[in-house]
Amino acid sequence: MKNVNLGLLPRLVIGIIAGILIGLYLPEWTGRMLYTFTHLFGQFLVFMVPLIIVGFIAAGIAELGAKAGKLLAGTAGLAYGSTVLAGVLAYFVSTGIIPMFITHSDVGEGASGLTPFLEISTPPIFGVMTALVTAFVFGLGINYLKQKENRTTLFAWIDEFRSIIVLVIVKVIIPFLPIHIAGIFADMAASGEAFQTLAVFARVFAVIIGTHFLWILTQYTIAALRTGTNPFRAIRGMLPAYTTALGTMSSAATIPVTLQSVKSIGVSERTAEFVVPLSATIHLAGSTITLVACSVAVLILNGITPEFGIFLQFILLLGVTMIAAPGVPGGAVVAAIGLMASVLGMTDAQLGLMFALYMAQDGFGTACNVTGDGAISLMVDSMDTTPEA
Repeated sequence: MKNVNLGLLPRLVIGIIAGILIGLYLPEWTGRMLYTFTHLFGQFLVFMVPLIIVGFIAAGIAELGAKAGKLLAGTAGLAYGSTVLAGVLAYFVSTGIIPMFITHSDVGEGASGLTPFLEISTPPIFGVMTALVTAFVFGLGINYLKQKENRTTLFAWIDEFRSIIVLVIVKVIIPFLPIHIAGIFADMAASGEAFQTLAVFARVFAVIIGTHFLWILTQYTIAALRTGTNPFRAIRGMLPAYTTALGTMSSAATIPVTLQSVKSIGVSERTAEFVVPLSATIHLAGSTITLVACSVAVLILNGITPEFGIFLQFILLLGVTMIAAPGVPGGAVVAAIGLMASVLGMTDAQLGLMFALYMAQDGFGTACNVTGDGAISLMVDSMDTTPEA
């Protein structure tokens, strides 16, 4: 990611506060006007979901194929396994703890809320699963043509298509997201749910951050069993990367510090310089923990039982989606909205709430991502027996 929008979180907070004030104190037509924008913007997000999936996953697969070899296979496999296992851990921790302080009754049964002045349906070109299959077919096909026949026309096309999707995310979705969130909270305030929702999710963040730390410790314990490295010393060596990621909210922007930290814990230069930049793109275990935990909380809050079978499907698909998540603030949750809607059945309002919740802790999720990159680097380094040139 080239530009890190550090002002997004304050704008989201302002949007939440403004939405609540509009829903509580301003005339109803004001709230309805704001909620009309939220409705239309939500439809636009639904339309963009399959395009985001195709653009990022197809291009991501085509790019990864250019780096064939044991390092790629080992890094990609460990990154996917880490992401999936982190999601499973988050599910069991969340379903074990969150119901202790969140129930459906925590949402008040107030007024009916707001209705938009104008309702327009903008259905997507195709569904989420169709988009995933299409992305894999084109990604693998483009990779084959590029590697075996040196044909790069389609690769250039899919790369430009991804650039257009990034442009939409950076110039449209992210800038207008605070207004979208404001409309959601205006509706929640009008129906009497806003303050209850904010109160219960303050405790959810503690569960999320605790799970982040638990997964970091688990990763380095596994790495220590293979490499003999002291896990606590390795984690201490990754602290500069962790603290930097808290501020940048970007794995990509943290790469220089992550490289230094990874080398300081004993990873060879060749492995570090290959694994760290690649993991910054494909390893988002911390983001997955956040998405799973917040999803569990949102469903429980709305009286829905988070069943493991459904969440396992969500996590397995999320592991693939995270590999190609765009490198912008909130990119992981943008890439995951299709799965949250199709697999978990979330409504537009619930998806908007997921945006706000995710962005509120984005720095911690990113910090967990990059710290875990050190553990993956240690394990990949132990598998690489080729002497350095």
